[in-house]
Amino acid sequence: MENAAPSPAWAHRTADLLEAVRARSPLVQCITNTVVQNVTANVLLALGASAAMVDVTTEAGPFARVADALLVNTGTPHAEPRAASVEAATAAVEAGTPWVLDPVAVGSLPVRTALARELLALRPTVLRGNASEVLAVLGASAGGRGVDSTVGPDDARAAAVGASDGRIVGALAVSGAVDLVVAPGTGVVRVANGTELLTRITGGGCALGAVVAAFTAVAPDDPGVAAVAATAVHTIAAELAAADAGGPGTFQPLFLDRLASLTPEDVVRTARITAEPGTTAPQGVGA
Repeated sequence: MENAAPSPAWAHRTADLLEAVRARSPLVQCITNTVVQNVTANVLLALGASAAMVDVTTEAGPFARVADALLVNTGTPHAEPRAASVEAATAAVEAGTPWVLDPVAVGSLPVRTALARELLALRPTVLRGNASEVLAVLGASAGGRGVDSTVGPDDARAAAVGASDGRIVGALAVSGAVDLVVAPGTGVVRVANGTELLTRITGGGCALGAVVAAFTAVAPDDPGVAAVAATAVHTIAAELAAADAGGPGTFQPLFLDRLASLTPEDVVRTARITAEPGTTAPQGVGA
């Protein structure tokens, strides 16, 4: 797949969905870890979406019913956010609100692992994480080293394909040097944009979970396409920002600026999205 030509159809569909996110400005409920809340909110605002950190019980469920999308991130699983996560995800399923599970550091740590597997049973629209996290939440490995993956996306490919039949999860997005997205009815797609600087700032990956949620709000019936488009937009903006950054300190504000200024033309010109043979082409305007 490394030598596969980038797909214009996927690039154009990504550009279309970027415009759709900005036109709709979806409200994303974020039950996320305390380390990345500010970064996540700023990334969503730069993208053109909105964030609401509604993470307490009795509020989380009702809000999930009216939000455009929900993100549940297990990074700091304190007691009340744990309960709020289950409450919100249950309400999202009942209301038809698309939601994303980001199982941060799942595997060797028992509290978040139990929580992530309880949430997985509610069938998230998209499961997004690094390869070790995805394998651990699916029960296929013991996990990585905290938030650091010890394997690559293609090591999780078989498990991801096996879980993407629509009964366990709507789509899987596995982060790495080349991101991997698997979804029923779509197939296997890779996004080769990005920069190592995303791993050297707080929240580079966690914020992607929120971006994926925002894109599911405008393509709720096509979670694989939403995950590909979100991943491409996030990593293209990062790649363009890195070209002007002197290091992590200057990269972060430049990344927000690039997210805010990214044009559909930038996406079509820059996207390196490839699809495995047999993968369904995305449908929609510009596809």
